[in-house]
Order: sequence, then C-alpha cells, then structure tokens
Amino acid sequence: MPLSTQVQQAVTDHLNRFVSDRSAEAADYGPDTALFLDAAAETLRGGKRLRARFCHVGWRAVARFADRNAVETPDVWDLCAALEIFQSAALVHDDLIDNSDTRRGKPAAHRALQRRHGENSWAGDAESFGRSAAILLGDLLISWSDDLLEQALSVHRYGADVRAAYARMRRDVTVGQFLDIAEESAWRVSPDDEHAERALRVVSLKSARYSIEQPLVLGAALAGADADQQNALRAFGHPIGMAFQLRDDILGVFGDESITGKPAGDDLREGKRTVLIALTRERLDGSARRVLDDLIGDPELDDEQVAALQATISASGALERVEEMIGAYATEADRALSGARLDNASVGDLRDLARAATVRTA
Repeated sequence: MPLSTQVQQAVTDHLNRFVSDRSAEAADYGPDTALFLDAAAETLRGGKRLRARFCHVGWRAVARFADRNAVETPDVWDLCAALEIFQSAALVHDDLIDNSDTRRGKPAAHRALQRRHGENSWAGDAESFGRSAAILLGDLLISWSDDLLEQALSVHRYGADVRAAYARMRRDVTVGQFLDIAEESAWRVSPDDEHAERALRVVSLKSARYSIEQPLVLGAALAGADADQQNALRAFGHPIGMAFQLRDDILGVFGDESITGKPAGDDLREGKRTVLIALTRERLDGSARRVLDDLIGDPELDDEQVAALQATISASGALERVEEMIGAYATEADRALSGARLDNASVGDLRDLARAATVRTA
C-alpha cells in the first residue's frame, strides 16, 4: 500500500475513534445533540488528508534521519488528526463566508443543517438556522482540534515548540481569511498594479503556510527538528503551498465540476480576487477591465457568461502566466531539499506530495 494511502487510512481510523468517543460522551445530551455531532462527523469524511500527509512526512523526515527505525506513536496521529479537524472547521466557516452550496460534491454544512431543520418540521427560518448552527459547528470542530492537540502533547518533550507553531498557524490562516474577504471589497480603491501583490499575500497566509509549510513544521517539531531542518522544510513548504493555491485558483475558474465537486466558475460568482484575476486585469484595456469587474462577483452568472470570462482570462495570457508561476515555485521548492539533513526516503515522499499538490484536477 502506498505511504499516502497508509497515512490517509490511519488518520481516518483515528478520527473515527475520536468521533465515536465524543458521541458516547454526549449520549445523554438528547437527540438534537446527536444531529449536531452527526453533522460534525460528516465534515470529516472524505478529502485528500493533505495537511495530515504533510505533517506525517515532516515528522518522518526528521525522526528517521535520527533513527531509521523510528515508528509512529499515537501522538503523531493525534497531531495529524488535529490538523484535519481544524481544516474541517475552516471549510465550514469558509463555505458560510462564500455562500457556497456544495463541498466535495455534497451540500455544504450550513445547507445540510438547513435541510435537517426542514425535515424535522422545526419552527422558524430554516436558512437562518442552518447558518447559525454551522457557525457553532465550526467552533465545535476547533474545540475538537484543540482536544487532540493537547492529547498529543500532554507529556511530550517538544510540546512547547509544537504548541507555538500550531498557534501561529491558527493566527495566520485567520488573518489570511480576513484579507481574502477584505480584498473582495478593497480592490476597488487599491492601485491596479498592487492587486497581484495583495492577492499573493492572501495566498501566503491563507493557504501556503497553513496547507503545506506549517503542517510540515509541526510534524518536524514533534520529532525534535533543529533549526536547519525546520528551515529546509519551510523553504520547501512555502513555495509548494503557493503553487498549491495557485492551482486551486485555476480550478476555481476552469475546473471540471464532476471532479472538483464544485460548480464550474464558482470563484467568479463568489467574486474571488485571485492572482489569476489580478493578472487578467493588468492585461485588459479600460473598457474590457470594467466589463470584467462588473461580472466578477455576480452570483447569477450563467454558464455562457462564465465561458466568456474563461475565454477572456485565457486570451489575456494570465492563465499561462499563473502556470509559469506554479512551475517556478515547484522548482524553488525542489532545490530547497538538496543537501537537507532529512531522511532520504522522506525527501522522495516530499517530492511525490509536491507533484500531487501542484499537478492536479481536484
């Protein structure tokens, strides 16, 4: 079985046991609580377990450099699972912010909770209930993530380093999320030649550090990484994270719904001011730019309008430029691993994960 599949299965099994324990703990809270916990469990099903996989390989790269026979202990899986639960929390809140109806081809959490309100014939507005319940659901998942983190670090010799890295991750992604939604409004009064730089800042905080770099560093810190090892993993993880998000931005405009699980052009309807859009605007004249700005963020965009925007983005050369940026980031990351004091087999795994994160269709 490939290592990535082993990690995904181990983390999934760990999450299932954790959720089962939390459900048993709340057994006497009544049927409405069961609905809430079921919704939490549903958010943890599926997904690529990307953050857990990078966390695991960060641990392995350091642990097996020191001891080639090092094996995973429960604290490793606790930390990997904590990251996956935090990611679920972020997605629940993200879908609320973006007014997204779907996630991984299924109703987003707030829509699923809205439906349960209707099925139960409860009083009041179902949509309002779904949104309110989803805010609390995200908060519950953050709490669960903290529970597993503390379980991993209760008596761990490197607990202080891991806690500090985890706290920094949480701060960065929260600020990044705010900057993301701020950019959907602030772009109008920002100089046109600063849009790409502002979008790249969002990419770094909201995705590159959070999705790749910090999970790597967390796993490495758990294994007792020294400064050189952490620096090598950061130098690899950040550019891969940048490339990962730029690929995500392309898929948000050009992705196949049957593969991504989200409607084609969803980022256009949501008004995402990505690097792809910033570079497109730079290449358009004033009238074409105004048309682009008028259409992006319109939730009622039809398929024909989405296709027209896709054609404009492609013809501008912005799509080609973003592909070049992805390639350059991937090359930068690969160079960072040369001569690094890391387990050789794990370096190979890092390169495999890098390809999976940057050359993908979902």
